[in-house]
Amino acid sequence: MKAAILEQQRSPLVVDDVQLPQSLDYGQVLVKIHYSSICGAQINEIDGVKGPDKYLPHLLGHEGSGVVEKIGPGVRNVGPGDKVVLHWRKGSGIESATPKYMRNGRQVNAGWVTTFNEYAVVSENRVTKIPDDADLKSASVYGCAVTTAFGVVRNDAMLGSGQSVVVFGSGGVGVMVVLAASLVSAYPIIAVDVNDSKLDAARQFGATHVVNSRKADARAAVSSILPDGADAAIDTTGIREVRELAYELANKDGTAVLVGVPKAGEKISIDSFPLHFNKKITGSHGGDSNPSYDIPRLMRLQKAGKFGLDGLMSIYSLDKINDAIADLRAGKVIKCVIKMQ
Repeated sequence: MKAAILEQQRSPLVVDDVQLPQSLDYGQVLVKIHYSSICGAQINEIDGVKGPDKYLPHLLGHEGSGVVEKIGPGVRNVGPGDKVVLHWRKGSGIESATPKYMRNGRQVNAGWVTTFNEYAVVSENRVTKIPDDADLKSASVYGCAVTTAFGVVRNDAMLGSGQSVVVFGSGGVGVMVVLAASLVSAYPIIAVDVNDSKLDAARQFGATHVVNSRKADARAAVSSILPDGADAAIDTTGIREVRELAYELANKDGTAVLVGVPKAGEKISIDSFPLHFNKKITGSHGGDSNPSYDIPRLMRLQKAGKFGLDGLMSIYSLDKINDAIADLRAGKVIKCVIKMQ
């Protein structure tokens, strides 16, 4: 099978043939991947944001969709022929051993789930069965972007009707946070980014106000809309100055939610005194979502017409994955999705 391999940090991925394990271990599931989304987490892995990578070479990707080919011993939640979403957060089922792939006689490492490959051996608790009539293209973004965003709004920010929110960063997760906020009738919903096309997408998905922080002072612009600050200020960028600003723009009873991954060892500076009263700051770990519960529920909402994902995804082939990553870095697209052959 073809797979995109991270051989060296801060270098393009290598697309090459990789051999699957000869048999499935306890709790493992073999999935034929149809679509894989590219998350900012993979950009961080490539760039070494968290530091040196001791698992090189390895496969990548943690959100995708496909069809189950085979199941290993002990697997009960899915079976051959099932459509599934692949996700990085734990769901129901067994957490298996991680698979070992081979390339030219050398081992290629992988985690409990990878999706930048035509076939994947994944842990049972990293796949969730979806309806037979589900669209696999849009299903791929449920593995992280959609479930993370809805979890951030529901579990981390605990936004309710009429509460205000400012969202920093209008990438895949940021735009989905805007969507999730709109579905709980938050108001106003302010999107902040440096890219007008991304802000246009944020408007499409429910932002009531947008701020281009290259053209205007974000602090002043948000404060003109919300003089007392936001009930929730959510950062999806991981940039130190933006994380600090998110905290400062949350009101005295508000919550700053840090979603974006910062550089290893990079600290922020805040005035902690408001934390002694009602102000809060929290880091998000995938919105504390439960994929086995959240994915079917959110798919029912999409099927009922409560929201759509048109305009979110740009499609690439696996051999063009480095072009997709470059376009994502350049802000030309909101969400890159790789269509497997």
